[in-house]
Amino acid sequence: MNSSSEPLRQPWTVALLVAGAMFMEQLDGTVIATALPQMAASFEVAAVDLNIGMSAYLLTLAVFIPASGWIADKFGARSVFTAAIATFTFASILCGSSGSLWQFIGARVLQGVGGALMVPTGRLIVLRNTEKQHLMRAIAYLTWPALSAPILGPPLGGLIATYASWRWIFLLNIPLGLIAIGFALVLIPNVRGGGRGPFDWPGFAMTGLAGLGLIYSLETIGHGHMSGAVSGLLLGASLAMGLLAVRHMLRAAHPLLDLSAFRVPTFMIALRGGIAFRAAIAALPFLLPLLFQLAFGLDPFASGLLLLAVFAGNLGMKPATSTVLNRIGFKTTLLVNGGIAIATIFGCSLLTPETPKAVIVPLLFVSGLARSMQFTTLNTLAFADVPQPRMSGANTLFSMLNQMASGLGIAIGAIALRLAGLMHPAETAVTTRDFQIAFSVVALLAIAALMDFRRLAPDAADALRKRAAPSR
Repeated sequence: MNSSSEPLRQPWTVALLVAGAMFMEQLDGTVIATALPQMAASFEVAAVDLNIGMSAYLLTLAVFIPASGWIADKFGARSVFTAAIATFTFASILCGSSGSLWQFIGARVLQGVGGALMVPTGRLIVLRNTEKQHLMRAIAYLTWPALSAPILGPPLGGLIATYASWRWIFLLNIPLGLIAIGFALVLIPNVRGGGRGPFDWPGFAMTGLAGLGLIYSLETIGHGHMSGAVSGLLLGASLAMGLLAVRHMLRAAHPLLDLSAFRVPTFMIALRGGIAFRAAIAALPFLLPLLFQLAFGLDPFASGLLLLAVFAGNLGMKPATSTVLNRIGFKTTLLVNGGIAIATIFGCSLLTPETPKAVIVPLLFVSGLARSMQFTTLNTLAFADVPQPRMSGANTLFSMLNQMASGLGIAIGAIALRLAGLMHPAETAVTTRDFQIAFSVVALLAIAALMDFRRLAPDAADALRKRAAPSR
């Protein structure tokens, strides 16, 4: 039997290990954005052609994330997690040594396979190895990669591409991956899930096509790669395929995705309202750099420095997260903190080129505080009442829908910006007014999510809270 100190020490170590691996994976999804010109020059192609490298990674995630739960249960969480890190690291070597665009695309697809297994399996490991009373802090560790990577990725990629070679963006993953594999083999038990039947190939095909179509249609809407009508048809077809997939999962004897977690009220609300709120939050790292560069006339480096205020807010909230939730509870936190987050989004809609940095930086810092608190609360609430036998299926659903929410947020921000542009002549450059409208649309989306959080019971997830015992 383990010593009394081990159950308290090991979950934090495992959570930090998983968070580091997740950060490495999620950073690679955004870090190449500002290095595209240098990469295009190396491959002797136009910079816009490199977008397919980013899209290939996201599309591979959409296809393979639904299968991650079955694979982890079948072969063991440690085996799958270490194999995923090894695949991701090897693919990083291939990315960094690519001599042509198509070699790079192939390497990004392989990297996406590793990432699709790494993130859900890593979270599942933490959920299975953390007792309920420690879940809040463990989830807080897992939240910061999703908050930090979109903020740090572009300026870090630009810094590496400017002062070194873009290839180091990927080659730096080699020592990180080897260290993570070593720690994973020592710290993580190779637990397998019970009761898994044969692999659901029809379910995999339907969820894969639905996810592929949804993410690609959102990508095309966000970047304007095809006409709105074609993107709309593709979006509708992917949603129809998703409905067919749900119908199949409800009828199949051994479905790829276990939908029974939706019967847990806290999981349902955390995902339903959480998707809308995550989409609103995901739009900010997309809109803010464009605002600073296109409307304010700042260069990418100055824009990135301003965004570091959001990152500072993300980190600043971490020590207080558990204290706030323990003191006022999950429902109150979601409503009050959600209101603060919405106020900061509206605040961004009021920014102009004349707004002093002394106003912009505190606004972005408070925005970072609020988004960190909201993400951690939602991520913890989702798994608060899920029974352990259903944890694998709930975790896979959570990972898949969160991935789609991020794409949805960027698409909504881009569509709002494009619609705002229709209000002035087409030849006119994007204006501050266009961004004001886009931020207002995103804030309204967050308000809709906030209304859903009101459905939570006042004592939701109270079992996770550590409150002072009443005096006698």
